[in-house]
Amino acid sequence: MNDSPASLSPAAVAAAPTPVTRRVLGIVVFNFIGYFCVGLPLAVVPGFVHSTLGYGTVLAGLAVSLQYAATLLSRTVAGRLCDQRGPKVSVLWGFAACALAGAFTVAAVAMSATPALSLALLFCGRLLLGCGESLVTTATIMWGIGAVGAAHTGRVISWNGVTTYGALAVSAPIGVWLGERHGLGALGAVTVLLALVALAGVALRRGVLPVPGERIPARQVLRRMLPFGLCLGLGSVGFGAITAFIALYYADRGWSHAALAMTLLGATFVLTRLVFPNAIHRHGGYRVAMVSLGVEALGLLCLWLAPTPLLAALGAGITGAGFALVFPSLGMEAVRRVTESNRGTALGIYSLFLDLALAITGPLAGAMAVAWNYGAIYLLAAIAALTAAGTSLLLARRAALR
Repeated sequence: MNDSPASLSPAAVAAAPTPVTRRVLGIVVFNFIGYFCVGLPLAVVPGFVHSTLGYGTVLAGLAVSLQYAATLLSRTVAGRLCDQRGPKVSVLWGFAACALAGAFTVAAVAMSATPALSLALLFCGRLLLGCGESLVTTATIMWGIGAVGAAHTGRVISWNGVTTYGALAVSAPIGVWLGERHGLGALGAVTVLLALVALAGVALRRGVLPVPGERIPARQVLRRMLPFGLCLGLGSVGFGAITAFIALYYADRGWSHAALAMTLLGATFVLTRLVFPNAIHRHGGYRVAMVSLGVEALGLLCLWLAPTPLLAALGAGITGAGFALVFPSLGMEAVRRVTESNRGTALGIYSLFLDLALAITGPLAGAMAVAWNYGAIYLLAAIAALTAAGTSLLLARRAALR
């Protein structure tokens, strides 16, 4: 299938949605709804635990991180479910979990006069939301690949990522606005409503059948995903370090407007995926990964050496542009290492490395800041990105010898 006629300029091809892109968007829209549900209560939950229930900041933080832990632990389960029952089933289960999460949140608010019970109900809701997140996002990727073919794996993963970060960017301020006016209970009710609407939409769409074939053990899939996952993890350090420490880095240097760096990071990430939707399909995953990781390292070095806040923000923007295609480019090459009947499991395990990297980056980078300074975090992140680029080169050479 030729989705980019020679008569069209690259800019026109990027701007005009192709039939493949339209089919992909019709599926990844469910990922947008899923992540909208995830982002809606993020900024409101800690305040409810701390101010309304009267617990300390540790439990307030735990209420947020429980969701990420559940996502991490359920990734492999989601992938295996896609392989065995089909991705549509996984999306249905994911939105059912989101609806239950919203219901538990409403119940937690209703029982706020009994703080211990309210906190337990809230924790249950957070765990369910984390499971729903992994069930939906892994499955929409597999559903999209099944609908348009494995040749478009990179494009599917890219669009899935655009909907992920787009939904988080939109839902967070809406959640704060609704929370300030109507409280956490309203956010839980909206989550239930959105999940039920999504369930109806998923039920009406045609799914793709699971691919028949041998299901190899998850530990064998892990061994095949390990080198790609390590590259992904190393390449994710810079993104995690910026999101976690850019405000403190600016404050340490006496700068203002740290939000500009965050804005540029997110904007260039999404823009790169929109402008280069076919780059991986045209040039191959390894080549795109190496270039992307090199660009990311350049941005991180600019951030480390920046003499002014504006140049630091520019470094963050370059980092976002570089990081944008790391996950889909390496992901396309990773899933080729297994048969189609095991690609859901492979994708779930591959995604674990992103979750782990973002989880580990915070405490490790914090320790570095204490030992040296905040700038050293971005130097280390640049070294990690360059290491990932070198490893990607070795993987490409090994693949060429097969």
